Amino acid sequence: MQNFLILLTTVATAAVLMHPRVANAPLWRATITPLASIIGSGFLVLGPILKENYGAYAPLIMLGLCAAAYLFGGAIRYNMASLAARTRGGTERRLETLASWMLAFAYVISVAYYINLFGSFGVSLTTVDDAYHARLLASALFVLILLVGWTRGFAAMERLEQISVGIKLAIIMGLLCGLALYFGEQAKAGALSAPPPTLGLWGAITLGFGLIVTVQGFETSRYLTHVYDWRVCTRSMKIAQASSTMIYMVYIALLTYALPAMAMPSDETAIIDAMEIVAPILPLLLVAAALSAQLSAAVADTSGSGGLVEELTDGRISPRQGYAVLVGIGLVLTWTTNVFQIISYASRAFAAYYALQSAIATVHSIRQRKTVRTGMYGVATVLAGLIVLFGRPVE
Repeated sequence: MQNFLILLTTVATAAVLMHPRVANAPLWRATITPLASIIGSGFLVLGPILKENYGAYAPLIMLGLCAAAYLFGGAIRYNMASLAARTRGGTERRLETLASWMLAFAYVISVAYYINLFGSFGVSLTTVDDAYHARLLASALFVLILLVGWTRGFAAMERLEQISVGIKLAIIMGLLCGLALYFGEQAKAGALSAPPPTLGLWGAITLGFGLIVTVQGFETSRYLTHVYDWRVCTRSMKIAQASSTMIYMVYIALLTYALPAMAMPSDETAIIDAMEIVAPILPLLLVAAALSAQLSAAVADTSGSGGLVEELTDGRISPRQGYAVLVGIGLVLTWTTNVFQIISYASRAFAAYYALQSAIATVHSIRQRKTVRTGMYGVATVLAGLIVLFGRPVE
């Protein structure tokens, strides 16, 4: 019965998302890109990390991550409005150029993150489930992406994103259904747990800094203004962040208190082993979601990075050359680091981008004499700077 209800929830969600009135609605189409990015790969690794390190305080940490992301999102939304109103000064324009360069670099790290997760999940249910074969699979995917991008471009592969987004969101709803049923069973049996944290205060703060990339993705709305009106993009970012916060909070709360600590090993595919306890069907569904999500996200960010570099260099560096550099860096990261280290590096790279966007918002609000906004975006700038300096990986 449990498997049936999970499948029913998954199929019903997919049917709703694919209904023409939903799929073709401009606001939903503008919302689904940032929403899918926020709850994509981070959703797969974040639950086990928070439960293992923060114990019963995991939902509180999740709320803090989402609040920080909303603060950075507020700065970006303010900047979108100033761009539309053409009220920027020279300082803001120079910072915007620097921020675009930083985002291009952050994309490079995030692609390594996505593809290494693809490798880990790709071998997770096989007889060669180890780091070496995961890296081999990740390396093969890097080479494939380079070949496709260099010879044919990503137009065909980008169509996968539209399909994979629906699959991913539907499977996540199925996962939440399974967890809710399991939580109910554990509550009835009096078996809910409140595990203690394993970190001290400073360790908890710096690890939290290193996890900001798991709620990253809302900034994609900033680069959809060539397709949608900036007001639609601003609204879609708010909806994506609010929706992802609700999904994350429910997920982390159910996972933290329902599953025993021994069910959560400390590796990037821990969620697979944990969900086997909840329902036999969930591991297979999660692997399918992981593979489709990581591939589409990697293609989107590879394409985005190449396009940004071409734009910033006025065509002196072509997208194909940008892809080659990205793949080279990605292969080095694949064979010299692990997924948790890459998550930390990606968090710092995106935090640097958020620091610059927050600085732009601060400068603009000073010029506009908006005292409250100046204070708020100044805090965001400092917070993002601290994440860059002190964010650390899971050990």
